[in-house]
Amino acid sequence: MTIPKEIPLPEPQPRRLACSRCGTEFGCDLSGTCWCAEETARLPMPVKGEDCLCRECLRKAAAR
Repeated sequence: MTIPKEIPLPEPQPRRLACSRCGTEFGCDLSGTCWCAEETARLPMPVKGEDCLCRECLRKAAAR
């Protein structure tokens, strides 16, 4: 019996998103190095039907 070799998983590819609030396009890196991880604001998950927000809209939401 042979031991199967581990198959390396491909790195997740950044996805292109459009801000749920203003429509600005931006990238989201699912590997955990997304720009939003650098933000000091920690908000709850977007409201129903929304996805990620662009940097400007995230900052505006955090200022409320």
